[in-house]
Amino acid sequence: MAGSHARSGGRVAWRHALRQPAQACEDALSDRRLIMSLAQGGWRKAREQIILTGQTDTGKTWHACAFAHQAARIDKSVAYARMPRLFDEMATARLVGRLPRLIDKRVRVQLLVLDDWGTHCLTGQQRLDLPELFEERYQRRSTLLTAQLPVPGWHQKIGEPTIADAVLGRIIHNAHRIELKGDSMRRKSARPGLTRTENPEILIQVE
Repeated sequence: MAGSHARSGGRVAWRHALRQPAQACEDALSDRRLIMSLAQGGWRKAREQIILTGQTDTGKTWHACAFAHQAARIDKSVAYARMPRLFDEMATARLVGRLPRLIDKRVRVQLLVLDDWGTHCLTGQQRLDLPELFEERYQRRSTLLTAQLPVPGWHQKIGEPTIADAVLGRIIHNAHRIELKGDSMRRKSARPGLTRTENPEILIQVE
């Protein structure tokens, strides 16, 4: 994934492929009192986590990017990755003998945003990779996860009970959980001038 660097206050902050425009994302922080409280940044100083859950298009990635942009603006290193893509990167790195370097890169970043957690059941190798990543970050760095799947279903997605306990124990117990509800943000932000149709099947195909 492409990355970019920005210099602020004399040091380099790594901003990694954040998916939403900075100002648009930060505007989304005004939606909820809890999110505004977390926006003060105390959770990062305490090296805690945030878990954003909700149905498709309720704004999980939008809000995650808002937190990420905010951290980057005060010179914190930030990395963004979709979980399926991260697993692909880890598999490729393992083949060429660079997996330890990739994990170290993810461990060192001050805020790691992992989008689309729990979209599929893990393979045996993926289950082995996860504990190393979260063990090294635990109580040292903050992680923000987004998921459509509610937290109680995460254990089953990981699969192996012992590994699931180890991974989730380092994510959930010191995490702020936010469940996003409401209408699709994409529908809300659609331009009013776009052509409409009464056929729901066509709407589904367009999306």
